[in-house]
Amino acid sequence: MIAAGLPALPRLLITTQFAFNLGFFAVLPYLSAHLTGALALAGWLVGLILGLRTFSQQGLFVIGGALTDRFGPRPVVLAGCLLRVAGFGWLGFAQSTWAVVAAVLLVGFAAALFSPAVESEIARQAVTHERATGVARTKVLGLFNAAGQAGALIGPVLGAALLDLGFRAACLAGAAVFVLVLLGHLVLMPSRPPAPVSTVGRGLGEIARNRRFLALCAAYGSYLLLYNQLYLALPAEIERATGTQGALGWLFALSSALVVAGQIPLSSWAARRLSLRRALLTGLGLMAAGAAAAGLLLPVRAAGGLLPSLAFVVLLTAGQMLVVPAARAWLPDLAGERRLGLYTGAMSSLSGLLVLAGSAPLGALFDAEGPLPWLVLAAVALAGALCVPRRVTC
Repeated sequence: MIAAGLPALPRLLITTQFAFNLGFFAVLPYLSAHLTGALALAGWLVGLILGLRTFSQQGLFVIGGALTDRFGPRPVVLAGCLLRVAGFGWLGFAQSTWAVVAAVLLVGFAAALFSPAVESEIARQAVTHERATGVARTKVLGLFNAAGQAGALIGPVLGAALLDLGFRAACLAGAAVFVLVLLGHLVLMPSRPPAPVSTVGRGLGEIARNRRFLALCAAYGSYLLLYNQLYLALPAEIERATGTQGALGWLFALSSALVVAGQIPLSSWAARRLSLRRALLTGLGLMAAGAAAAGLLLPVRAAGGLLPSLAFVVLLTAGQMLVVPAARAWLPDLAGERRLGLYTGAMSSLSGLLVLAGSAPLGALFDAEGPLPWLVLAAVALAGALCVPRRVTC
């Protein structure tokens, strides 16, 4: 096992990624149903709120990344955990639209602090481990992704069990998980002296001139927009096909189980057979195929009407297992040592802008039935594949 040979810090980061997703996915898969059901919000407004959640998380990663470069990961992780506890608590009690929006923004911003700190540090540790042992960095990053998906596997099941007690119970359980994550990092995560970095403005100027990095962001943004449909398009399709969202938790569990079981062998195969560029192209191609298959299979009533959703989830997940480790493994070569946090945050921020721009129009499209929204999603993935840079280094 890769984990057995890892130093203590990357093992801590991998473990806390599991816990992070456990708390997160106990709540998020059921947010759309809560907004449309209990709060009776329109589809376009739900799409906008979900897009705002993604933007406040992904879109503001650049802040968390810059703070990580300046202060080290530990204080940024701790602040993110505190805000996530407050955000989930507020979301559980929010009844008005403005309160939901504010709570969702707080939940997202918490991750904008936590995630770039953890992701940039695991990328740094993966490169260090690669240089010391020869183990491909994509394998370590694949293990990190698998641990997160293990949390995503258990989280929806935990949330589904708690939904009998109400959406508020799921939110409070998610907050409790983040209290434990906070305590774990407070005790176990080492401090690191601040890095001697230049101003954030100079770093952002460097990013603006790095065309290969911007192209990678466009490709990653197309992945993120498709992945976001697990929370918007998938619940709508399951409701249309079955009349309930009872299968939603099981499909989330299937996606996570595929990653837990398949990420390590797929990462090992990709490290031997595919360059980082080809891994991204293959992953985005699989995601495009999943969206197209979902649209074309809508008339098929096999598997209780869930065949389109199954095709989308399976192919989307297969693509994700190639795209995410490859994109994260690419960043250290583009960013260098001192700017890794900023580049990690900027990639998510720019990708989040694409999700924000696309979420409300897609939400409006999915208010109507038919294959068109799914075919639009397939086109988005193919457009992202066209953006993948041709060379790894600058």
